[in-house]
Amino acid sequence: MKIRQTKDFELVAKLNKPVHDLHFTLYPKHFNKYNYEEIKEVFKKLIENENFIFLLLEVNQEAVGYAWLEIKNYPENAFKKSYHSIYIHQISIVQTQREKGYGTALMNYIYHMAKEKGIDLIELDYWVDNNIAKEFYKKQDFVKYREFVYKQL
Repeated sequence: MKIRQTKDFELVAKLNKPVHDLHFTLYPKHFNKYNYEEIKEVFKKLIENENFIFLLLEVNQEAVGYAWLEIKNYPENAFKKSYHSIYIHQISIVQTQREKGYGTALMNYIYHMAKEKGIDLIELDYWVDNNIAKEFYKKQDFVKYREFVYKQL
């Protein structure tokens, strides 16, 4: 198993399909159907942003997962103190490679990277019906500290 940074937006767009399909299945009112060409163009632009980091997880030289991270710098203001975090936008492991510890390996890599950058906070969010994510992050000892709610009118 190997984890490395990547700028291969085409590969990331392909690896995005399982997580995007899950989001579409759970919330079709909010998500479009997966469209490789459109998603590829989005990742092409995102990958050039220096605040975004894309990690590729390979097993036997085959890409089986990725993580999309963002280095966030929150400046101090009248309400809050300044802080830095690594925000996890997405983690996705291909269906046939799940339950093998690859998600945990990606998380451990992210924790190590954060420490190297002097960052002591990892943030993320997930859709409330995404029980796979909920259970995974619970096993990773993430703690809920804020809730996002809505009211449909």
